[in-house]
Amino acid sequence: MRAVFALVLLVGMGLAGVAVYMIQGYMADLESALAQERSFNAKAGKLVEVYVFAKPKAYGDALAEEDVQLIYWPEKSLPKEIFRDKAVLFPENADGPRYIMRSTEAFEPVLASRVTEPGQLSRLTAKLEKGKRAFAIRVGSDSGVSNFVKPDDYIDILWTGSVPGYEGRITRQIENAVQVIAVDNAINEGEVTSGKVAKTVTIAATPEQVARLAQAQATGDLTLSLAMDATETVEGTIETDTKSLLGIVEVAPEVVAPVVEEKVCYAKQRSGGVLVDTDVVIPCKD
Repeated sequence: MRAVFALVLLVGMGLAGVAVYMIQGYMADLESALAQERSFNAKAGKLVEVYVFAKPKAYGDALAEEDVQLIYWPEKSLPKEIFRDKAVLFPENADGPRYIMRSTEAFEPVLASRVTEPGQLSRLTAKLEKGKRAFAIRVGSDSGVSNFVKPDDYIDILWTGSVPGYEGRITRQIENAVQVIAVDNAINEGEVTSGKVAKTVTIAATPEQVARLAQAQATGDLTLSLAMDATETVEGTIETDTKSLLGIVEVAPEVVAPVVEEKVCYAKQRSGGVLVDTDVVIPCKD
């Protein structure tokens, strides 16, 4: 009986030792995981809740509460216009819902630049900054990138025409890195049909730019070229004509001095009542 008791005691002590060993391993793993989490949090910084789109939304859609959700975002990396307060995103007693100004995907942050003010419809003027005007440019298949340009792209505009007193036509870049806000009737990239040649491109321009472009469109042809973004500005005047394009250098005609013939005067004598020249050379009288 004593032998059985001793055996049970030994087995119990062995199991207890195994349990202690396993607990020590678990605690070591837990400490390692906690250390990794603390290291990650130190790098990421404080996390705060922000609103993101819960599903894709198209231009012009109304924004409802079920279209957004809260996620954690590093506070030090917050976009400037992001929404964190539900009362700000969906204010009480608003005149109506917010509307989507640009197509979005799921889990994109809800930014003020992506939605209208409460009750404000998503229309072209909503894409204009203060002091800017919408100006439509007639384009076609010969207008450079008219079948590739989309809303929110940036373009350079070149003018080609004739100048009084100048032989031939010249091309000059008159605007650079201006923002496209609409193509034909589409003011969202997703509304533009791929491969379709646009008929009009609407840009955001200052009143001075509008005046220049109106004059340029009335006196010549406009060509578009895509720019990367608003920083793609070019200093100075970019201009070319046919001669500079082909490397033709005008050579001034050689000036030949006129040959002045020396005047020779002859003595005259009367013959039969008529004065006639003789072979005698005499000084000429001025």
